[in-house]
Amino acid sequence: MHPPVLPTINASLNASAGIFLILGGIAIRNKDRVRHRIMMICAFASSALFLCAYLYYHLTSRGISHYQGRGLSRAIYFIVLGTHTPLAVLIVPFIIMAIRHALRGEFEQHTRITRWLYPTWIYVSVTGVVVYLMLYILPAG
Repeated sequence: MHPPVLPTINASLNASAGIFLILGGIAIRNKDRVRHRIMMICAFASSALFLCAYLYYHLTSRGISHYQGRGLSRAIYFIVLGTHTPLAVLIVPFIIMAIRHALRGEFEQHTRITRWLYPTWIYVSVTGVVVYLMLYILPAG
C-alpha cells in the first residue's frame, strides 16, 4: 500500500526546509548574506507550504494515522512526536520575529533569536520527516 499523497508532500516540504536551513547556515557562516537571505526565504516558504498542506490534510481527511509499532519503536515514535509537535508550534512566532528583525536590518536581535531558533527549526524539519517515515514507510516493529 502506498502512503497518502499529502503526507508524502508534507515530508518533502519538511526535508526541503531542512536543506534550505542548512544551506542558509553555511551561507551566513561564509558571510554571503544574499545567498543566506535566498535560502531562508526558501526555508520559510517550504515551512509555510507545509503548514497549509498539513492543516488541509487534517481538516479534510477521515480519521488520523495511528502508529502501529510496538515496543521500543513505539516509545521512540512518541518521544520524537512529543518533542516535534510542541516545538513546531513554539517556533512559529520566533520565525516571524527573526524575519522581521532581518528585514529591518536589526541583525543583533535577529542573531540573538536565531542562535537557538536555527537548530530548533532544523530539528523540527528532520523529526517531521522521521514521523512520516515511521508512520508510512518503515515497517512497524
